[in-house]
Amino acid sequence: MLSDLAIAQGARLKHVHEIADQMGLEPGDMDIYGSPYVAKFRLEVLDKIKDRPDAKYIDVTAITPTPLGEGKSTTLVGLGQAMQYIGKRGIIAMRQPSQGPTFGIKGGAAGGGYSQIVPMETFNLHLTGDIHAVSAANNLLAAMVDNRLMRGNPLNIDVDSITWKRVVDVNDRALRQIIVGLGGKVEGGVLRETGFDIAVASEVMAILALTTSLKDMRERFGRIVVGMTNDRKPVTAEMIGAAGAMAVLMKDALRPNLLQTLENTPALVHAGPFANIAHGNSSILADMIGIKCGDYLLTESGFGADIGAEKFFNIKCRYSGLKPDAAVLVVTSRALKAHSGKYRVVAGKPLPKELLDCNMEDIELGAANMIKHIENVKLHGVTPVVAINVFEGDHPEEIELIKRIAVQAGALGAAVARHFALGGVGAAELAEMVVEAAEQANGFRFLYDLDQPIKAKIETIATQIYGAAGVTYEPLADKQIKDYEANGFGKLPICMAKTHLSLSHDPSLKGAPKGFTMPVREVRASVGAGFIYPICGEMRTMPGLAEHPAGEKVDIDEYGNVVGLF
Repeated sequence: MLSDLAIAQGARLKHVHEIADQMGLEPGDMDIYGSPYVAKFRLEVLDKIKDRPDAKYIDVTAITPTPLGEGKSTTLVGLGQAMQYIGKRGIIAMRQPSQGPTFGIKGGAAGGGYSQIVPMETFNLHLTGDIHAVSAANNLLAAMVDNRLMRGNPLNIDVDSITWKRVVDVNDRALRQIIVGLGGKVEGGVLRETGFDIAVASEVMAILALTTSLKDMRERFGRIVVGMTNDRKPVTAEMIGAAGAMAVLMKDALRPNLLQTLENTPALVHAGPFANIAHGNSSILADMIGIKCGDYLLTESGFGADIGAEKFFNIKCRYSGLKPDAAVLVVTSRALKAHSGKYRVVAGKPLPKELLDCNMEDIELGAANMIKHIENVKLHGVTPVVAINVFEGDHPEEIELIKRIAVQAGALGAAVARHFALGGVGAAELAEMVVEAAEQANGFRFLYDLDQPIKAKIETIATQIYGAAGVTYEPLADKQIKDYEANGFGKLPICMAKTHLSLSHDPSLKGAPKGFTMPVREVRASVGAGFIYPICGEMRTMPGLAEHPAGEKVDIDEYGNVVGLF
C-alpha cells in the first residue's frame, strides 16, 4: 500500500467552489485562501441557510486509546466518504492540527490511507493561519498584562496570581517555566515567574471553538480572567484593555475553513482546542454551517468517550444548542487486548508479539473498557454504534466476539470498517448502521445541571463517567473552588483534565477500573471560554521525566498527565 503522502499527492481534487456546490452554497459565500482547494466561509452565510432543515448530527468518539491511537480521525473521514455510497450527503467537521503537541507535526489529524483530508500539506501545516492568529491574540494580552505591571500596577494585580501565559505553536519544553522581566524595571519590566504553553492550549483557542459570532467572541475575550487583585477579585482582559484588539486579530480566524476528502466530501476544518485542559472539539460555527448543508454532519471529539465525548455533550452541545442524534465508538482488537492489563504499548516501539496473536480471553477482559464507554454514551440518551477499525492480521474470531459483546452492552450494532485501505466503500456498512441509529428516538440529556455546586458537578463526572468511588481535593483546589463560587463562576460547566490513557486518573489502570478515589489537586477557570477545569492526578513536583507505575520512563506534561512513553 502507498504511503499516506503518496496517496494524498495522487488525489484528484476538485475546486473548492465545486465542493461548496455540494453543500448548496455559492462562490460568493466564501473566500479562496492561498489555493483553489481551500476557502474560508463568510459568516453571512449563516443568515442565508438558517431556514434549511438540520442534518442528523453524529459524534465520532472512541474507547480509551493506546498511545498509538485507534484511528478515530480516519474513521470520521472514511464515514463521511461512505455516505455517498449509500445515497446520503455527508459533511465532515473536525479540528485542525497544531504544529506539535508531542514531537513534530501532529500525525493522524487528517486521517490516513484512503480516508484523508486534502491537500495534506496545507492541512498539516499552517492551513489559513488561524493558530498564528490565536498566538498573536494570546501574546498581546500577555504583553499588556506585563505592561500594566511595569507602569505602576494600577489594577493592584497580585503578581503571584497571574495565570495567563504566552504561547508558541510547538511543544518547546525549555520554555514551559521561565523568568520574565530581567533587565530592570525600565527595560525588562517586573521580575516574575511564568511560562509558555502550546498555542492550542490557549483559552483563546477554546473561545474560538465555542463562540457563535464575532460579538460573542469579543464578549468572551473580555471575560478572560488573567489573575487576581491583592484583595482576591478577578482581573479580566477587559480591565487590561486588550479584548477589543484581540477580537480584531481573530476576526478572520473566526471564519471556518472548507477543504475536502480524497473522495471530494466537504470537510469543515476549524479550531483545535486540546481535549484535556479544554473541550477537544472543533468549532460550533463550523457545525452551525455544516448542519444546514447536508444530510449528516459528522464530527469528532478528542480522546475517548470519557473525555472528548463527555465534553462534546455537556459543554459544546450546551453552548451550541445542537442535539446529537447518534455516536460512533471506534474500537480495535489490539486496544481491547491492551486493556486486559497484560501488555505495554509504547509509542515508537513494535507492538508486543503476544498482542497480535489471537486471544479471545484478552478480548473479553479488555472489552470492559468498551462496555463502559457504551454506557457513557447512553447516559446522555444517545444511541451508540461501534466501529471496529481493522488492521491487517486481525483475527475474524476476535472481530465476531467484539460484535457480540458490543450489542449485548447496548450498542445498536458493530460494523467492521476498512476505510483506511478501501476508502469510503470500506465504511459503507458502518454508514448504514449510523443512519439507522440516527433514526432512533432522541433522548439527549446533559449529565448535570449548571446550578449544582462545582464539587457536585465534578463528582457526578468522576463517579458516573469514570467509575470512581469518590473525589478528594487538595487544599489549593478547595480554596480555588470557594473563590470561583464567590466571584460568580460557580455555574459554569466542568472540563476535567486527566490522563487520556485510562478511564481513571492513573494511566496504569486499564480496562474499566472501579472503586478508586479521584484526586483533584488544582482547579482553574477559563471564564471567557466558559468552563471550570479541575486538574486530576497525583502531584508532580515539576514537568519532565518520571517513573511510571508500570516501570518505564514517561514524559509528564505540566498537568501531571502522561504525554509520552520511552
